[in-house]
Amino acid sequence: KVAIHRALERRRLVLENLRFKQELKEKYRIENIVGSSDCMLEVYKMVARVAPTKSTVLIQGETGTGKELIARAIHYNSSRADRPFMAIDCGALAESLLESELFGHVKGAFTGAVTTKKGLFEEARAGTFFLDEVGENSPGMQAKLLRVLQEHEVKRVGGTESIQVDVRVIAATNKNLEKLVADGKFREDLFYRLNVVTILLPPLRERREDIPLLANHFLRKFAAENARDISHISSEVMELFDEYNWPGNVRELQHVIERAVALTTNPILLPEDLPPKFR
Repeated sequence: KVAIHRALERRRLVLENLRFKQELKEKYRIENIVGSSDCMLEVYKMVARVAPTKSTVLIQGETGTGKELIARAIHYNSSRADRPFMAIDCGALAESLLESELFGHVKGAFTGAVTTKKGLFEEARAGTFFLDEVGENSPGMQAKLLRVLQEHEVKRVGGTESIQVDVRVIAATNKNLEKLVADGKFREDLFYRLNVVTILLPPLRERREDIPLLANHFLRKFAAENARDISHISSEVMELFDEYNWPGNVRELQHVIERAVALTTNPILLPEDLPPKFR
């Protein structure tokens, strides 16, 4: 009975995992990315062309433009879609912790390393690794990343063994890497390793025709999540959206709609439902 129970539980987990992967594939289909402006159509074309390849991709764009969304779309439309997608924000961790997260460590490598731990590059084997804000890395970390891209191998912190990794790297940054190279703050050889295929994501202020599409998409999403019966967004709100400069880009628009849906008492979104800066 115990053996049968375990077998059934394992089967349930396998089927659940397969269903989850299929849902992710559907979610990140290229046609599910919202936007119909000319500049976004160029982005879709580039994603469709580069996804089936093994090429390293560099995604450049301001904060909030959807760089990770594009990275996931590339992964889930590639031959690696059934393998892991691992992501890390290079600017969010101290260098010592970032090195351990990326490359792993051996037991006893430092205080608190009570067991040997695989790094994310190993965990992403045969899949895709997304390096967000790659421009935030120190010169030492840049050298280690270059080795991964050149030799396709990593060394765990405190270890001596080279471990082969088969992983596709997608990097993203909101910085001008060419300027950082010119200023001596980013390795030129690493830049050219990352800059095999570049995708430039336009800021929201340069694709204003997409604002109504995005706003209504987020309205449907958050109204459904919060069981709110909100039918549409008023024309006055859309005019305010069109006049606003959107320094936080799509992410800022998403948060504005989420806040409005949570706080409104109306069946449509009105100007008084928006943050004070819009009024």
